[in-house]
Amino acid sequence: MDTIRLTTAQALVRFLANQYSERDGQEQRLIPGMWGIFGHGNVAGIGQALLQAATTGEADLPYYLARNEQGMVHASVAYAKMRDRLAAFACTASTGPGSTNMITGAALATTNRLPVLLLPSDMFATRAADPVLQQLEDTRGGDVTVNDAFRAVSKYFDRISRPEQLVPAALAAMRVLTDPVETGAVTLALPQDVQAEAYDWPVSFFRRRVWHVGRPVPEPAAIERAARLLRQAKKPLIVAGGGAVYSGAEIALRAFAEATGIPVADTHAGKGAVPWDHPYAVGGLGSTGAYAANELAKEADVVLGIGTRYSDFTTASHTVFGNPDVTFVNLNVARLDAVKHSAEPLVADARLGIQALAGAMADWEVSAGYRATTRQLIARTREIEKACFNVGHSPLPAQTEILGALNESLDDRAVVINAAGSMPGDLQQLWRARDPKAYHVEYAYSCMGYEVAAGVGAKMADPSREVVVLVGDGSYLMMAQEIVTMVSEGLKVIIVLVQNHGFASIGALSESLGSQRFGTKYRYRDGDSGQLDGDVLPVDLAANASSLGADVLHAASVDDFRAAMEKAKAATRTTVVHVETDLYGPNPPGHGWWDVPVSEVSALDTTQAAHETYAAHKQAQRHYL
Repeated sequence: MDTIRLTTAQALVRFLANQYSERDGQEQRLIPGMWGIFGHGNVAGIGQALLQAATTGEADLPYYLARNEQGMVHASVAYAKMRDRLAAFACTASTGPGSTNMITGAALATTNRLPVLLLPSDMFATRAADPVLQQLEDTRGGDVTVNDAFRAVSKYFDRISRPEQLVPAALAAMRVLTDPVETGAVTLALPQDVQAEAYDWPVSFFRRRVWHVGRPVPEPAAIERAARLLRQAKKPLIVAGGGAVYSGAEIALRAFAEATGIPVADTHAGKGAVPWDHPYAVGGLGSTGAYAANELAKEADVVLGIGTRYSDFTTASHTVFGNPDVTFVNLNVARLDAVKHSAEPLVADARLGIQALAGAMADWEVSAGYRATTRQLIARTREIEKACFNVGHSPLPAQTEILGALNESLDDRAVVINAAGSMPGDLQQLWRARDPKAYHVEYAYSCMGYEVAAGVGAKMADPSREVVVLVGDGSYLMMAQEIVTMVSEGLKVIIVLVQNHGFASIGALSESLGSQRFGTKYRYRDGDSGQLDGDVLPVDLAANASSLGADVLHAASVDDFRAAMEKAKAATRTTVVHVETDLYGPNPPGHGWWDVPVSEVSALDTTQAAHETYAAHKQAQRHYL
């Protein structure tokens, strides 16, 4: 057997550079590069290996410098999302805080079922120097390190305590990264001494490997059962989730909706699978869903879920489907999701499953009356959207007006990125996506701070698209430093920075739950009350963005914003458009509910009143059995 002597880190870099994924005959790099921030735990291991690879040309694995370890994971996840989970970056971090900074990113990746390879550095496997800098000493055992915290948020975890352990671990990591059912964060913890230790590796370990991402075929009997239920439906509804997008099922889904007349609602991850102006697109579903989608869900007798995991926002905390006899048919590549809500499961690739259902229902369609109802509800939804876009609010514009102007200024292929706060709710009702990649809202983990870093990954994944990061001051202050990465990498991203001097979403929620917006405004501490309800803090986010290297444009009105967006689109550098909006809205009208428990007993009148409302909503909540 031919061997080559390399360190563990050098072997890993060489291995990763030779991994490819394939689906439908199209191959691409599985690991297109590695993000990293170096410290004593990885600078002489992975860092040296990346330098050697770049200098000698022995391995093609580009290195990218991030400014925050959580941020580089977010960028990697956004890249994987844009590439339909067929490519995943690796991320290297030093021991201790460098590595644990990646845990939130790992949780986001796994919750969203998006692949990322994490390489946290670990303590000495030999324990020759013990305890080392940044080591956790655990009285329960000497083999416990902070990296064990990754176990709960990783789909695969291994610690490489000997060089030869890398061979099975690396192969297992690729298996999970390319499995549409199991994918998520994959963590290989690398002790710093093992990274630098040499071993005689089989040359065959480094051969070019192609990991085939298959399309599970639906079982004929399952198709028959699902079709039988759908044929019995009088008021069916389709819920399109992220699986419909990742499988490339958009064309099949649109054709199926047109042939059968079944209206299509979408989740955050599924928005764009059917264009917003398609005659059977009824908008977002659930807690912040659109009028048409939620009204249809109230009476739906059969729900066809396609690639959705049915989060509580999608189901409005188990209240949106109001028909007491509602039945579910779930088409999903993961059995975990296919059986939810006591459904008739159809475990298969979304595109193949839709095509098979279309064949089984070729001679069936909904009634003319139901088609008419769908049209009427869509028309009413358009009226609601128009009112939100044209509020004429003053002296500061409403956030909905800015979203309307932003949507008008972008073409169909532009990507809007958001994750947390009041914006996802507004976007789910109001954003008009015609392309399956145009709506990039991370709402499985809804992580504040995702947006700017995700803009880096999305632009790297498809430089031909205009990428627009939509971020409020809460998320911006959480993590804005990857603007520096955009600048250093020469990436042109537009950042729409909507400032309202507080947490708009959680403030409104707090008020509705009787907590009076406590702790949700950016204010000085008042000397008399002792609370954070004094004057507005003099925070200049635009100056901050400028200091990080971005060009900044200011907008004081909706018309100013439109003009600034035209300048931003014409720019060749990362550009921030800063606009202030009213913290208090108005926001789109609510058509759904979200279960956030209210204090059952309270000395506050506002909380007592909120609990009465909460108790009334709880009566509509149920399991779908």
